[in-house]
Amino acid sequence: MAKMAQPPLITLNDVRLTFGGKPLFTGVSFSLSKGERVALVGRNGAGKSTLMKIISESVEADSGEVWRQPGITYAVVAQEPSLAGYDTVLDYVADGLEASYMAEAELMEFGVDAGADPATLSGGQQRRAALARAFARDPDVILLDEPTNHLDVPMIEALEARLKGFNGVVLLVSHDRRFLENVSTNTLWLRQGKVLKSPEGYTKFDEWAEQIEVEEERQLRRMTTQLKDEQHWLARGVTGRRKRNQGRLAKLKQMRVQHAEMRGALQDRKSTADLSVSSGDSMSKKVIEAKGLSKTFDTPNGPLVIADDLSLRILRGDRIGIIGPNGAGKTTLVRLLLGEIEPDAGNVRLSRTLQVTYQDQTRDSLNATDTVWEALAPNGGDSIMVQGNQRHVAAYAKDFLFKPEQLRQPVGALSGGERNRLALAIGLAQPSNLLVMDEPTNDLDMQTLELLEDMLLNYDGTLILVSHDRAFLDATVTSCLCPVGDGRWVVTAGGWSDAQDQLKHFRKSDTPVQKSEKPKADNAVRAKPQKKLSYKDEHRQKEINALIPKLQQEIRTLEGKMSDPDFYTRDPNGFAKASDRIGAARDELDEIEMEWLEIEEKREALAGS
Repeated sequence: MAKMAQPPLITLNDVRLTFGGKPLFTGVSFSLSKGERVALVGRNGAGKSTLMKIISESVEADSGEVWRQPGITYAVVAQEPSLAGYDTVLDYVADGLEASYMAEAELMEFGVDAGADPATLSGGQQRRAALARAFARDPDVILLDEPTNHLDVPMIEALEARLKGFNGVVLLVSHDRRFLENVSTNTLWLRQGKVLKSPEGYTKFDEWAEQIEVEEERQLRRMTTQLKDEQHWLARGVTGRRKRNQGRLAKLKQMRVQHAEMRGALQDRKSTADLSVSSGDSMSKKVIEAKGLSKTFDTPNGPLVIADDLSLRILRGDRIGIIGPNGAGKTTLVRLLLGEIEPDAGNVRLSRTLQVTYQDQTRDSLNATDTVWEALAPNGGDSIMVQGNQRHVAAYAKDFLFKPEQLRQPVGALSGGERNRLALAIGLAQPSNLLVMDEPTNDLDMQTLELLEDMLLNYDGTLILVSHDRAFLDATVTSCLCPVGDGRWVVTAGGWSDAQDQLKHFRKSDTPVQKSEKPKADNAVRAKPQKKLSYKDEHRQKEINALIPKLQQEIRTLEGKMSDPDFYTRDPNGFAKASDRIGAARDELDEIEMEWLEIEEKREALAGS
């Protein structure tokens, strides 16, 4: 039995807003009902955060109607929460509450010290305090803008469980695809100043969006033909029949506007950034070698052991994800491995030809008063050196999805995702053979995430990636360095999901890493390494080798059929079946190509062991 729809708590009707001289919303309409957990997606700068502010009454639209059920309450977790002006965390969380017991309970739930000075909190602790403040209010509507930033995976999973049990409306903006897939029940797609709403969660977003675009492309082809006919009529002499044809002329102008909007919407999703990074000059196979590395910090809560007798070898082409909860010392470990921090014991040897590009998570290098142009070309002029090649500033900025009119905007006016994209553009212009990225996915939109993944897959240098983004790790790394307690670290093959399976086995055996086994510390999980692929993997890869060309040919055939502008009119049922099948075939192809890559990565890992 279908679930009965709940009455809406919030309804937007034809909402319009011009921001900074450009139309941001040109007719936004949708409703949010109790029990919906809605993923709000769209490109950086599309206005996702602003739309949330309109819903929460902190920004007023230029026109249109925003209806809210009388008496409903809101809680907002901003992209960059501010705790300034409060003496303790409890003061911040309890502000506005009649009793502080809810604030204390939520702080305990999110693992934050109620008596702590807000100025001393890390980014992750600030985020957890902001979440505690939101839930302590027991709101009807909770608005979350990048809630997983700086959170480790256990806390993200705890937040997922909490949101699934929430009975009001949840509206989410997040770069974390796995988080959106696990939590959302509906999707809002913000593009070209309007919003489309899907009845399903983010898991089905790509399939739904593709169906919309297929239909829009069909409409665009029809409109293009009609527009040519109307323009031909106009060229034949509309002035001679001015009064009689004013209506038709007005309709032609309107059609031109609609045509431009539709074409822009399609290009908006299809545009791709030419993200690339040079691997620098050739270097020896050994990039970093750590032997017997130990480091402990004295803290008010006792000693914090970052590494205890860690021996690790990183070779050229390795793609390592450093994972683990906040406080495990991931960023500090990276600095130890790069020689930026002196160890208490042991040593680190770096390749003499090492060229490092280090993208940290703070983006402190960006000056808010600089324009985008000045940030990209700090020495002036209209060109910059990108990986040893001269590029025009505007052309390079376009690679990272910046429009020409944005180049003279101050950096401080950019959204969080746009600032991250700018930091990537600056960092990736530098030639490197070791790319170190600390939480690079924070605030990125889905399109830029996919582009960054493609860039990293094509990067032929060595990659060290610190991230809590599970899907991003699965897509980009071939091994993970994981903390197992007391400063011990182990290397697991594969991405984040593979690491979780292997760590379960490791924890069950609970075998300590012996100090006498220094050379094997980085292979602690694999006590008896395989030397070749299993028969099952070999057989499956042969099957995939035969399947891939068949699916590719089927997709090409279907694309040829659907490119016929008369196909839908001639055979609507056939068009629908072809549309469904091409989507399914593309999904099958993506899945088996990923499966093939996973088997091949396993083969390479075994060959190098």
